[in-house]
Amino acid sequence: MTHPPPWLPTAIARIEADYQRSADTHLIPLPLPAYAAAGIDLYLKDESTHPTGSLKHRLARSLFLYALCNGWVHEGSTIVEASSGSTAVSEAYFARLLGLPFVAVMPRSTSAEKVAQIEFYGGRCHFVDHAGEVYDAAQRIADETGGHYMDQFTYAERATDWRGNNNIAESMFTQMQRERHPIPRWIVVGAGTGGTSATIGRYVRFQMYETQLCVADPAGSVFSAYHRTGDKSLTAPGSRIEGIGRPRVEASFIRTLVDRMEEVPDGDSIAAMRALSQILGRRVGPSTGTNFVAMLGIAREMRDAGQQGSILSLLCDAGERYLATYYDDAWVARHVGVCDDTSSRVNALLA
Repeated sequence: MTHPPPWLPTAIARIEADYQRSADTHLIPLPLPAYAAAGIDLYLKDESTHPTGSLKHRLARSLFLYALCNGWVHEGSTIVEASSGSTAVSEAYFARLLGLPFVAVMPRSTSAEKVAQIEFYGGRCHFVDHAGEVYDAAQRIADETGGHYMDQFTYAERATDWRGNNNIAESMFTQMQRERHPIPRWIVVGAGTGGTSATIGRYVRFQMYETQLCVADPAGSVFSAYHRTGDKSLTAPGSRIEGIGRPRVEASFIRTLVDRMEEVPDGDSIAAMRALSQILGRRVGPSTGTNFVAMLGIAREMRDAGQQGSILSLLCDAGERYLATYYDDAWVARHVGVCDDTSSRVNALLA
């Protein structure tokens, strides 16, 4: 009689096989002649090409492997996550890969496109009225189902091997090896959990690079104030740029790894998102716009100071997820209230 293989090794093997089938994401040089002529090169690592379409695919894979190897997830476990969208999409993908039920707890304002993607992968969405309610609701559902709350906001910074093993930082530096300025002067990222900034910040220090790390923080997020003060009890209204910024200090955001915080108004994020989409010939998401604003600000400072070097950031996800929201002028006016001068500020940075 043939016995089925043990579930845990089979689950890990499925995730590793899925990873083996995946290629690395592209590093895109941005055609910005005004800065290139001054010896400043800007790049975006295109994380939208992952199977689930965003940077969070890496995080979801790491979280699943971390939970499996810790013995927290078993055959039949219900996986629960608190997420504003992209992490839930990616975790729904991996839950389906393992044949596990998945529940995403998210604010009602999450884009319909992301909800549809979660449901496409077999996940179920549980909505709350305010972003600050997702944590308790996710833990409650996990307790009620006897499942596991992934808790990306706690475990993001520890689930990835920051010393290498094909993490995003190692990939960035490998892809830069033949560029004009192979060791970037700055890397710019946003922070939702803080896991990406922690991985990159640790890797830079471990490799003894002189690269500095900037976190672009949207209006309404608590991270900038926490970086200034170190006060973990701080709270904020929460970000209106989906996927980044938080109303409370998250355990995975390690402030001592961040050299600089750049606070970005919502209008600038949206204007930069649209300007970058025109430059690339395809739409990008709003968090990429936030990153782009910070990149341009640093590039202008470097140019004014006569400095040369490269600046890297992330294209976090594609803009098709936001056609009914951040690309819709009426929605933006109603939910964000963009100021009239934001496009001119972004255009000035580009020029």
